[in-house]
Amino acid sequence: MAPTVLRQGQFRLFFFSREEPRIHVHVAHPDGEAKYWLTPEVRLAISVGLNQQLREAQSVIETHLGELTDAWHRHFCA
Repeated sequence: MAPTVLRQGQFRLFFFSREEPRIHVHVAHPDGEAKYWLTPEVRLAISVGLNQQLREAQSVIETHLGELTDAWHRHFCA
């Protein structure tokens, strides 16, 4: 299961259920995908196919960091 948490522009941010315990989010874009750690700071974990979109993806994550963290806790800790 991979619930979508946020859509903005061409980005879809989502979680993979029970993938691993560290808080992170996946970002899908028509050109590829990326995974970002959310704690202790927003940081790129891996990217496939994305290059120039990474800065914009990180900006979206940083703008919505509180929402993403809350959604993570609701999804995985409820």
